Amino acid sequence: MTHKTGLIDRRSVLAGAGAVIASPAVVRAQAKTPKIAMMLPRSGFFAQAGQSCYRGALASTKVLADLGYNVDIIHIDTESSNDVSRTQAEKAINDGANCLIGAFESGNTLAIAQVAEQRKTPLICNIASAPQLTGQGYQYLVRNFMTGPGLVTQGLKLITEVAKTANLEFKTAVFLHANDTFGTAQSQAMDKIFPTLNMPFKIVESIAYDPKAQDLSVEVTKVRGINPDLLLIVTRAGDAIKLTRDMVRQKFEPKAIMSPGSPGLYDEEFFQAVGPYADYYIYNIPWFNVKSQMTQALEASFKTANPKHRFDLDGFNSGFTFEALLVAADAFKRAGSADGATLMKAIKETNIKDHVMIGGPIAFNDKGDNPNILSASVQNIGQKPVVVYPGDVAVTKPVLPFPSWQGRK
Repeated sequence: MTHKTGLIDRRSVLAGAGAVIASPAVVRAQAKTPKIAMMLPRSGFFAQAGQSCYRGALASTKVLADLGYNVDIIHIDTESSNDVSRTQAEKAINDGANCLIGAFESGNTLAIAQVAEQRKTPLICNIASAPQLTGQGYQYLVRNFMTGPGLVTQGLKLITEVAKTANLEFKTAVFLHANDTFGTAQSQAMDKIFPTLNMPFKIVESIAYDPKAQDLSVEVTKVRGINPDLLLIVTRAGDAIKLTRDMVRQKFEPKAIMSPGSPGLYDEEFFQAVGPYADYYIYNIPWFNVKSQMTQALEASFKTANPKHRFDLDGFNSGFTFEALLVAADAFKRAGSADGATLMKAIKETNIKDHVMIGGPIAFNDKGDNPNILSASVQNIGQKPVVVYPGDVAVTKPVLPFPSWQGRK
């Protein structure tokens, strides 16, 4: 009798243990509100961008609620580390996250994607452009952002069109880019795409640099010696600051300084560090539509949630972060379940016409990319990012050629 009772107790314990192990999946399947892990590099090398995305997430909650969506957001710092991104993704899923969003930086995002795929948990990329994210056949990943080749293709075409509007002609260009994951991908895309576009100028030199270098004086000296009409750059905020300071010191003033698509030039850190020297750069990237009612709602919420920060400087990161949350919330509402496979199916069927960023409806192709995102030409004018092309979303006309560094206060 004692033995039988002991056997029953052991079975009861084992059954209970099994229930505990299975509970996260049960909770996810029956959840009434999606539990979303917002994974961003809020410290470390990419902290400025991660914090900007975070401010967008804080502003998103009210806008989503006004649209009839309730979400439970868990904020996680990836520390700008691939290893931390991977372990934190595992932890988030173990803690019951139904969906992951992140992570701005492509390397961090790739690390999270591997975990999401293994654990059959949807990952929505808010910002990350590395082609391999959607080129490796991941079934639990979508990206509401442009690929690196897409950025370069649209960016180069916009450079030609903007130059025409200003009656400006370029014959030579130098391509200066960071040697990190993003910069290298952009360089590879440039090598492949530039020869196919019949551009009216030649790239006479491509120069890579370490974004963690103390300064970029050597690279600027080299560019100044070549003296191109156009300087093409791919930067982050920190190296954009160093590049600007060295160009001002060496008085290098080409006809234009443009980016075919990269961050840094619109970041708050950049404006604070170089002041009026931040003006007149042009960068061609996906941007928020100031004429959209949803953008205006997000901006109003942003001002309340982040009174010490400017939406015009955070709008890019905030807009894409908001849209990733919108995709997750909308899919959950349609699916009626947080089960991984069911939720992922609903995410892939997304079709959201009213949103923040410039372009057509948010929708995903077979790879998981959104083909409807468009870039715009944005120029810093009066220490503020302003859309200058194309006309249907532009606020003003571009200022070209590039004004002299001298005389700026």
